[in-house]
Amino acid sequence: MGTVASLVIPGADRALFEQIERVFADHDTRFSLYRADSEISRIARGELMLLRSTDSLRAAYAEAIGWRTSTAGAFDPYRPDGVLDLSGVVKALAIDAARSAVVGAGLDDALLSVGGDGVALGRRMSPPDSAGRTAADSAGRTPADADAPWMVGIVDPESREHLLGAVPLHPGRAAIATSGTAERGEHVWRRSHPSGRTEVPFRQVTVRAADIVTADVLATAILSGGPETLADACSQWNIDVLTVDASNGMTATPGFRRELTVGARLSA
Repeated sequence: MGTVASLVIPGADRALFEQIERVFADHDTRFSLYRADSEISRIARGELMLLRSTDSLRAAYAEAIGWRTSTAGAFDPYRPDGVLDLSGVVKALAIDAARSAVVGAGLDDALLSVGGDGVALGRRMSPPDSAGRTAADSAGRTPADADAPWMVGIVDPESREHLLGAVPLHPGRAAIATSGTAERGEHVWRRSHPSGRTEVPFRQVTVRAADIVTADVLATAILSGGPETLADACSQWNIDVLTVDASNGMTATPGFRRELTVGARLSA
């Protein structure tokens, strides 16, 4: 999918990692517009009708169209040039499939991250060393310190080497996704106002939610739709949102304010 995956899965064997690798490879083969031989590229060139595509592609399309309706068009799988682009849901669907593989293997704790978006299972457990000691034992910490929520950092769009802060992932808030312009430029098509004017109020949006698809789609939708979509999303879904505007001012919903660490500055 043209990005980097980071998998932390205590107790996983090679077979599970290979299974997850196949999950990502299959999504790339089917959905990447950067591959001339992908199924969606064939649709873009008019060689394959959507109605004749595979069940997997049509399911992803239905997911994307459903989100377009729910977000009043702020999230849209069609690019301004009319090409169908399902990348807005595909990465999240691949992460979710990888999560299902971990659960299917009977494992309870994991952190799966792809391109900066991630989902957590369980808690961050320190594996024992050859002597049966955990990292908590070696550092003089208590077992409760080792059995802690997974923590994820949020990159500062002004400097990719720094973090705005870090937040825990836990049940009810197990997934996080960030959409922005710092790394890939204006890759998200912004929603235009009736006047035809396109505003760019946010340069980065991070959403924490119960599942990765909701987090990823709404991060994109809010980046595209701006403050109006932010208000609508917070009223419809149980999410936490952190935004960075064009002047680098930051705002956060109450959930982020409570749990964001590293002393990030927040607007009133």
